[in-house]
Amino acid sequence: MIFNLDKTTSIANAFLAELRDENIQKDSMRFRKNMERLGEFFAYEISKTLEFQRKETQTPLGLANTAFLTEQPVLATILRAGIPLHQGLLNVFDQAESTFITAYRKNHKNGNFVIQVEYISTPDLTDKVVIMADPMLATGMSMVLCCKELLNRYQIKELHIVSAIASTEGVSHVRANLPKAKLWLGAIDEEMTSKSYIVPGLGDAGDLAYGVKQ
Repeated sequence: MIFNLDKTTSIANAFLAELRDENIQKDSMRFRKNMERLGEFFAYEISKTLEFQRKETQTPLGLANTAFLTEQPVLATILRAGIPLHQGLLNVFDQAESTFITAYRKNHKNGNFVIQVEYISTPDLTDKVVIMADPMLATGMSMVLCCKELLNRYQIKELHIVSAIASTEGVSHVRANLPKAKLWLGAIDEEMTSKSYIVPGLGDAGDLAYGVKQ
């Protein structure tokens, strides 16, 4: 299942447009906030697919019958770029536990690279709904590797992947390697550069949010 925000019409499209805008990007606080807002929007959409049960709530004037989540998902993200998107998800699923993963590109002299997972901090994910967030789904290699690390360790009940912008190549790679995952994407762009930047994309999400890394 793929949800593509770009194929819908809502105020969330404006947040995505501002994330792409090279002039608005100069305000890193605004960039982080728009990524956070997008996370909140995706959390709302994902919540519609989760399991609920009805409970009575006591009001000052009587009892109201209301739907509640049967269990909170676990929110996972890849540091550092994924933090604002993760925060938006956490604003909505505010009782959720969190998983944090560090992964990086190891570059070779020939220009190629491999993705290495360095550290995982996580609660028990067995029989849990897991929502993995990373703002850019370029090649899809880091997303697949991180998700497979978690799937190898735990019997995850359901996996959702959230990205602000994906490439067609990245989507294909994820679908081929994680066929049961549900994808929630802000937009799908057709091109990538030789250095695996999505075109038109938005640039380096981590640098735009937190400053250029060395």
